Amino acid sequence: MAEQKKMVEAITSMDEDFAKWYTDIVKKADLIDYSSVRGCMIIRPYGYAIWENIQHILDGMFKETGHENVYMPLFIPEGLLQKEKDHVEGFAPEVAWVTHGGSEKLGERLCVRPTSETLFCEHYAHIINSYRDLPKLYNQWCSVVRWEKTTRPFLRSCEFLWQEGHTMHETKEDAEAETIRMLNVYASFCENQLAIPVVKGQKTEKEKFAGAEATYTIEAMMHDGKALQSGTSHYFGDGFAKAFDITFTDRENKLQYPHQTSWGMSTRIIGAIIMTHGDDNGLVLPPAIAPIQCMIIPVAMHKEGVLDKASELLESLKDVCRARMDTSDNSPGWKFAQYEMKGVPLRLEIGPKDIEKNQCVLVRRDNRQKYFVPLDELSVKIPELLAEIHDALYQKALENRENRTWAVKDLDELISTAGEKNGFIKAMWCGELECEEKLKEAAGVSSRCMPFEQEQITDTCVCCGKPAAKMVYWGKAY
Repeated sequence: MAEQKKMVEAITSMDEDFAKWYTDIVKKADLIDYSSVRGCMIIRPYGYAIWENIQHILDGMFKETGHENVYMPLFIPEGLLQKEKDHVEGFAPEVAWVTHGGSEKLGERLCVRPTSETLFCEHYAHIINSYRDLPKLYNQWCSVVRWEKTTRPFLRSCEFLWQEGHTMHETKEDAEAETIRMLNVYASFCENQLAIPVVKGQKTEKEKFAGAEATYTIEAMMHDGKALQSGTSHYFGDGFAKAFDITFTDRENKLQYPHQTSWGMSTRIIGAIIMTHGDDNGLVLPPAIAPIQCMIIPVAMHKEGVLDKASELLESLKDVCRARMDTSDNSPGWKFAQYEMKGVPLRLEIGPKDIEKNQCVLVRRDNRQKYFVPLDELSVKIPELLAEIHDALYQKALENRENRTWAVKDLDELISTAGEKNGFIKAMWCGELECEEKLKEAAGVSSRCMPFEQEQITDTCVCCGKPAAKMVYWGKAY
């Protein structure tokens, strides 16, 4: 395909400065604005509409798997947070504290929730008594606060929106099955709705969630080859249950501790969408979560019949897609560039000559391909094109991942690969923390996950030469 003309000059080229390109997009596509609170962003209507679509789809998937929504308090008493030692130590550097209520100093500090395990455990201790009360499959949509040192819109902010699932189970096997089930829900959502291919796997001991026995992750690759952890699912065993004295009477009338999970996906996934699919003209949105799937642009609006026909088309497409119409007095060229920047999957142009021929022009955002479509075929053609756009975005992202994934056999090869390229590096590992930390120091890469789909690249650890335990994806990450 011939090189496309750049329509939006105000966006820095991603090849020139990827970080600046990203910041330009989140601002110029009206996704966020900066606030006076350090590290906190204002999510503007267009950005929030993307999150609402993500939330709507995920919420449906959660409910299909038997989960119910609840809401927990924003504040956690310090004593409650201290009950699980590993958990509180893991979050201590990021916790924001409330010390005063009005002008009075509080008798006990309140933590602004960084996550809600402790609150759910306190509640579960009140409501779980028998095996008949299990499982408890709860999810919460809320915001959390983590006092980050360096921030970037969507990717890392002091306050962000997310969902956090918290479940309790009768047996270890049930809880472990839940962690994998929810990881698969996230993977399905990313691939089938967001057109983002992911690698599923387990985090190393060093990278697992504070207080968890095992953490599972989906790792996505961004356009520049860096990884983004896009969703996690944690198995806690009965550690929290013991700390919070949550017990139930089992089927043999004996007291047992339930087994717990948690899992979450946040507004960080919007950053993943931008960095996986965006281009130098702005956003490229997967149709499933695009606030506007088809933008109707009347051409030569002043001419008789054009606005009427465009309005008629808008009405007819209500049951076909999320369609809008721009009747502002901006030029058609400005509108074309504007909706390219906003990532609208399809643009529908209609003018006097089109009306004469009983047709319109459909233009795809992902590749700018034009289609002349009879008006009475739009209800079939638009869903067809939206599906094609999703598939094309997925395939392009998959090819980027495949072209940026390398298998290496020794330390020198890993260091040189990491120094010259961004991407996933597949290498064998002995399982020792010392080697994991050495690779971080020597090559600047972290372990992304131990993939479920294992390969035997060599028999020995890439770092120390001892017998290998696992193949690991290594890489630089956001």
